Amino acid sequence: MTSSPTIIEVAIPLYLDRTFHYLLPEQLSGQAVSGRRALLPFGRRKLTGYILGAVAESEVTNLKEIIEILDSEPLWTHQEMEFFRWISSYYQHPLGEVIRTALPTGINIQSRKGSVLEAGEMSGGKSVRSEKFYTPVKSVELTKKPSSKALEILSVIKGGAAVSAGELRKRFGVCSAQLKRLLDLGLIRAEDREVYRDPFKNSRVVRDSHRALHTHQKNALEAISSELDKREFSPFLLYGVTGSGKTEVYLQAISHALALKLNALVLVPEIALTPQLTGRFQARFGGGIAILHSGLSDGERYDEWRRIRRGEARIVIGARSAVFAPLANIGIIIVDEEHEASFKQSDGLRYNARDLSLVRGRMEKSVVVLGSATPLVTSIHAAGAGRLRLLELPERVEGRPMPHVDLVATKGAKEAISEKLSAYLAETFKLKQQSIVFLNRRGYATFLVCTDCGKPLSCPNCSVTLTYHRQRGQSLCHYCDYSVPAPGSCPSCSGTTLEEFGTGTEKLEHLLMEMLPTAHILRMDSDTTSGKGSHERLLNRMHDGSSDILVGTQMIAKGHDFPGVTLVGVINAESSLGMPDFRASERTFQLLSQVIGRAGRGEDSGRVVIQASDIEHYAIRAAAEHNAADFYRQELEFRGEAGYPPFTFLAAFAISGLSESAVSEQADITARLLSQIKSNLKVRLEILGPAPSPVYRLRNRFRRQILLKATSRNDLHKLLSVWRQKSALPSSVRIAVDIDPVDMM
Repeated sequence: MTSSPTIIEVAIPLYLDRTFHYLLPEQLSGQAVSGRRALLPFGRRKLTGYILGAVAESEVTNLKEIIEILDSEPLWTHQEMEFFRWISSYYQHPLGEVIRTALPTGINIQSRKGSVLEAGEMSGGKSVRSEKFYTPVKSVELTKKPSSKALEILSVIKGGAAVSAGELRKRFGVCSAQLKRLLDLGLIRAEDREVYRDPFKNSRVVRDSHRALHTHQKNALEAISSELDKREFSPFLLYGVTGSGKTEVYLQAISHALALKLNALVLVPEIALTPQLTGRFQARFGGGIAILHSGLSDGERYDEWRRIRRGEARIVIGARSAVFAPLANIGIIIVDEEHEASFKQSDGLRYNARDLSLVRGRMEKSVVVLGSATPLVTSIHAAGAGRLRLLELPERVEGRPMPHVDLVATKGAKEAISEKLSAYLAETFKLKQQSIVFLNRRGYATFLVCTDCGKPLSCPNCSVTLTYHRQRGQSLCHYCDYSVPAPGSCPSCSGTTLEEFGTGTEKLEHLLMEMLPTAHILRMDSDTTSGKGSHERLLNRMHDGSSDILVGTQMIAKGHDFPGVTLVGVINAESSLGMPDFRASERTFQLLSQVIGRAGRGEDSGRVVIQASDIEHYAIRAAAEHNAADFYRQELEFRGEAGYPPFTFLAAFAISGLSESAVSEQADITARLLSQIKSNLKVRLEILGPAPSPVYRLRNRFRRQILLKATSRNDLHKLLSVWRQKSALPSSVRIAVDIDPVDMM
């Protein structure tokens, strides 16, 4: 009696709301295990699918057969798949796309018109790198004597367990002939071994040990360690002022977890923070650390992923995608700078790694520590409601004072750098101390204006002005990278006189060079940090004291510890307050508090000059006075009155297309459908819009948005689930649904 063919359920990494069924050929029987990838026929193409398991039956007839199983072992565990399914459900995103996001870049196989294009396989594919290793053979009688160079090489090989060809080449130069001779004589044997690309290969660290903790640090560590001992889910908010020693608490908590044979996952918001934090961890723990972030090559990232999967790394440090790290037996998850918006993915699967750390922690029964000097308003509210356990570090280490802050009103001022800040910069340089000057806008001038017709130079693809970059000789769009030679001529009237308006970090750098011509000045923004390792090189020049002034955007404000910095200047502190986003005040307070905290972290006290046109705004005033409690009180009052998180739950619909009329029509259709579903379900929520997005045209696409506000998360998800089933989109229009949106632009 012939047994029935096995039917396999597969997730496809495409934007499709369902999974698919395939037949398993007899020759692949036993190989189609959940967690492996398969090469599948899909329409006229062949592509990678993710095997979810066998199913008893299928409603679909004429099922196609799987072509090939691509992996010898599963790529995810049952527990990780539960995590993926939760994400798919919560963010209303296809499971195949979730799995694709979680796996390392470049391992999937795609094809067009039947021609398979390989992008590396998990075992034996292009992504795996191997090298020859040589070992000695014992008790071999020499019949012929090798050359003296060959004997030297043999001596080195005999002195080690296994020596790589690369190591021998470094020591002896070209030596393939000598190695062949030793092999022919039977004195050594060679074997190919898999080797990892090492992102730490250029790192040089000095080991350190636990530092003495002050009282608040001890209390925080004891609370975390106690929960680690219980091996239960426990979420903490570690709220510590800048310089209060949060990192040392992280390190000692992780040390406790390792002693319990548990592993640790550490998330940081920016790639710029990774080298410094990784150095601290290497100094404390030595090896067994893996890093995951976008600054790695595909090969390095792939190798780090495999090290983690194989249990060769017990600590994983990375940016938001590290929340998917295949790390087993997680005891502690740390989210450093938990308030940062960069934990939110802005396209595709729009997940928030900060939020997912809590979900994964609950599933893994881990301790989760959300750390920040300026926590999210929602985190403060959650701590007040008992959903997060609050641990406070209200003082800096060694009793160092918070920096003194001067507020300088600049309304009507023509100079970018005030007299007070200029004087302090000169004095600080004279004392051979370091300064930071912060301006959250890159480029030379904010924009150029034609003096003939009065029109600014604008991007033809986006509804924004172009930023003038003198060093590049271009005016550039920071959204789509459109550029024109600068200064150039006016596209409206062909006028040749274009006047510069506003100041960016490039112009600020020039002004400081004119002011202090003998000072060593660094600029750190996305224009100067595009190359691999550029963040680390710039930061090292501040750490070793070879630079006097660091000028930069928000990437210099986050988490960096420069003991030599005693002065911080902030230019245009109010710039982020004008953003059409309910979080504008929160982000302004966070950014100012963080950059203020870069001053006075060493032995010398710090001072800060904040320049703003409106120095009385509560976000600016609270940051300057180190009065976070007053800021959170006022901000929560505003959120409650306006009906924004943490008092409501949001979902944003971004509708875009190349045709303005098609986008407008689809936005109206979507709003009407949402209203109809709301009425049928009798759910409690508010539908705002459709309205033009703040940046109405972006990369040639017109954009409108609809915002949903609900007091119940369940009501919001009910409506979205029904909408997904009923919506039908024309091919010319895209709709992206963002659950818990962070960027309202």
